[in-house]
Amino acid sequence: MSPVVFLAALFLSVPVAIVLAVTAIWYVWESGNTVLYDSFAQKMFAGLENYGLLAIPLFMLTGELMNEGGMTKRLINMARVFVGGFRGGLAYINLLANMFMAAIIGSATAQIAVMSRAIVPAMESEGYDKGVAAATTAAGGLLAPVIPPSMMFVIFGVLAQVPIGEMFLAGIIPGILLTLSFALVITLIGWQQQFPKGAWMAMPEALLALRDALPALLIPLAIIGGILFGIATPTESAAIASLIAFLVGWLVYGELKPQHLGEMFKRTAVNASMIVFMISAASVFGWVIIYEEIPQKLAALITSVTSDPFMFLLIVNAALLLVGMVIDGIAAIILITPILLPIATGSYDISPYQFGVVVCLNLVLGLLTPPVGIGLYIASSMSDTPPGAILKALWPFLVAVALVLILLSYFPSLSTALI
Repeated sequence: MSPVVFLAALFLSVPVAIVLAVTAIWYVWESGNTVLYDSFAQKMFAGLENYGLLAIPLFMLTGELMNEGGMTKRLINMARVFVGGFRGGLAYINLLANMFMAAIIGSATAQIAVMSRAIVPAMESEGYDKGVAAATTAAGGLLAPVIPPSMMFVIFGVLAQVPIGEMFLAGIIPGILLTLSFALVITLIGWQQQFPKGAWMAMPEALLALRDALPALLIPLAIIGGILFGIATPTESAAIASLIAFLVGWLVYGELKPQHLGEMFKRTAVNASMIVFMISAASVFGWVIIYEEIPQKLAALITSVTSDPFMFLLIVNAALLLVGMVIDGIAAIILITPILLPIATGSYDISPYQFGVVVCLNLVLGLLTPPVGIGLYIASSMSDTPPGAILKALWPFLVAVALVLILLSYFPSLSTALI
């Protein structure tokens, strides 16, 4: 009966955290093992006793401080220095700026919202099709969950009990690969649609743009450098990044006002609490998974179909594409990691880092695919572009992501080489 309750609540659009908690409560009552009620609250709090979870609000705060501090426009201007003179230069600027932003924000939805406001109007004014401009921006948001720091990697690392710093390292090569594939898509579309030709900055202007952006680049350097060289944990790196974002926005750029900190803290707390509550509810939902032996039953079913790790990952990719269309990526990662990870590592000897990268990239595709498609509707709202026009221009990028997913599934070294 509990699977019926679970599916019914999901289709009724009940928040996923509530679905997980209610299903667990129903299962305890149905199984007659009511002694578990005594430790229900304790189990929920135990799910949050992980130091790595502190990175979630800290990375969110870094994004808030960066947006308020005027770093976005300076990073876009720096991207113009490197790629602005090519045909379709503004589309490449969009992509490169998204890559810089992904190394700071770590959240696809936040990145799509920021970049849609910042660059789509500029692309439209230079003669780009509005749907293509919004689609390029939305696709660039998919870099955020792969290029470190990634909110989804933090959550996966906590659930999979693997070092978050190593998960971040696992995302570097896939992130570069995804960026290059998007650049190829922009090139092909640019040839077909004859994108406007860009103009290179004059040397003094370029040097000024680079100088202005250097303080903002301290943030990704602090995050990735601290983890890479073992100077700081991901959580400590997130705290350092927040401090740098505050000081740069306030003292260097002069756009961040200390009196606005209270509002930023409030937004960060609200957004982070939703994710933390889902993780807490997932802890008690684990009872259902454990007592019903769902991973073992699913493993027996899948291993009867194939013994090849690559084929297993293809099956997982196909299934998760459907899951991502109806469930938010973060909620989905919380749901499926305890079920599928033991099968991947135990039955197919797949590295948890490879599995984490593949699953996180796959699930974030749901941000841009109907019927849920939160990222698609954010890009539509922020850029005042119909979702249909964005989706029409988006499909080449989605094909590129699918091809990258196949490569990541077939070659484990793309995820594990830097670990």
